[in-house]
Amino acid sequence: MKLPPSSKNWLTIIGSIIAGINLALIILLFIISTIFDKGNTNLGLFIYIILPVFLILGLLLIPVGMIRERKRVRRIGVKEEARFPRIDLNDPRHRNAFIIFTITTIIVLFLSTLGSFQAFHITESVEFCGTLCHQVMEPEHTAYQNSPHANVACVECHVGSGASWYVKSKLSGLHQVYAVLTKSYPRPIETPLHDLRPARETCEKCHWPQKFYARTLWTNKYFLADSLNTEWNIMLQMKTGPEYSGVGMVEGIHWHINPAVNIEYISENDKRENITYVKYSNKTSGVVKIYRNDSNPISDSLLSVSTSRTMDCIDCHNRPSHNYNSPTVYFDKAMMTGAISKNIPFFKKAAMGILKESFSDKDTALIKIKNSITGFYKSGYNDYYSTNKDLIDNSVSAVQKAFIENTFPKIHVTYDHYPEHIGHLESDGCFRCHNDTFKAADGSKISRDCNLCHSIVGQGKQGMMEYTNIRENLEFKHPINIGTAWKEANCSECHRNLYE
Repeated sequence: MKLPPSSKNWLTIIGSIIAGINLALIILLFIISTIFDKGNTNLGLFIYIILPVFLILGLLLIPVGMIRERKRVRRIGVKEEARFPRIDLNDPRHRNAFIIFTITTIIVLFLSTLGSFQAFHITESVEFCGTLCHQVMEPEHTAYQNSPHANVACVECHVGSGASWYVKSKLSGLHQVYAVLTKSYPRPIETPLHDLRPARETCEKCHWPQKFYARTLWTNKYFLADSLNTEWNIMLQMKTGPEYSGVGMVEGIHWHINPAVNIEYISENDKRENITYVKYSNKTSGVVKIYRNDSNPISDSLLSVSTSRTMDCIDCHNRPSHNYNSPTVYFDKAMMTGAISKNIPFFKKAAMGILKESFSDKDTALIKIKNSITGFYKSGYNDYYSTNKDLIDNSVSAVQKAFIENTFPKIHVTYDHYPEHIGHLESDGCFRCHNDTFKAADGSKISRDCNLCHSIVGQGKQGMMEYTNIRENLEFKHPINIGTAWKEANCSECHRNLYE
């Protein structure tokens, strides 16, 4: 079969070479990925996304070159044959060309469909989201792997079902790719994400509000920074749901997302931490209450131009898969599980002394953590260190491991930049609204009473616990005697400053 004269130009030839090389590379890499490494995301990115783009570019250059060549021939006055192809299936040459073209088109369409499906599968995978842009997403991916949602794909929460949000996420992704390539992304990544899909369309596909959760017994261990690393236990009955399941969503913590109730609020900044206005609407009774913060009032002029946000799951569960624990939290978890020995005197004190520092990079941090803790024992407890070196070294390694899972110095990711709004220990959390300063016109207020959300049924040192029955509650007792200060100030005012 002879090629048409218009194909004899450099642009068409170059396009053919580009298309041929990329097709050969796609086939070769596909064979390699099938035989040796089926799960490699980077390889899949080249096979199904990058190389096909260059393949299509090469194919497009072929007709472009032919069209330009025809125009050039017409300009110099050379008589051209009929422009449209003539197909005569009675002519063996035409019939063979038609059969080859048809078969080739079917194969290309099949491979294009397969490639498109594989490209979709790759871009929706956890590996694509978490490991492709390693430096940018390393903190998020690391935290995700240690979260309760580790078996839930990223797109289930960040995109959800439906074509519209899929397209929107990919368009948004183009901006993110540009930011990564130009290194113009913020460090750390700013939150909250204001264009995130509403929780009612993602979270509530699994966490169905109408299937209300019962109350739970929550127990945790803390360790004091004394010579014995004294263990302090607290047992809470968490009032996630009502005391009697038949009552439904009129009681308990999850009352906030009762479909019959609508709660709107205005925050002073984009962080949703400093709240100045709350509006409660009962869709059943029609009752509406406006709560204003006396200690941080919002003017009517500012209120008129502010956009309120309707409260949903994410306003409390703001770090469901990407939570970075503070040094105290990840230290206590490691000591509770035995990764850090409880038998090393003053070990928490030694660890907290260095973990409150800031570091320029991970390697520097690991070296300083080791040197600081071992130096603490070499200088003050040298005899103990000499006889317990292995025990201390193993515990230091556990501290280093916990550190790199929660702190990422290169991109400036630390727990305090991403405070968790569940609870109120290290951030204002519940106290953003439940602080006794939000009052309505009828005199009602948003109460600060801790027993609204939980009751203490047990607390104290190991072996010296104080208990009560499930229908009563103990008054909170601080592990260290601070008098009544815990009643007068938010917990975070002290606990967040422990690391500064």
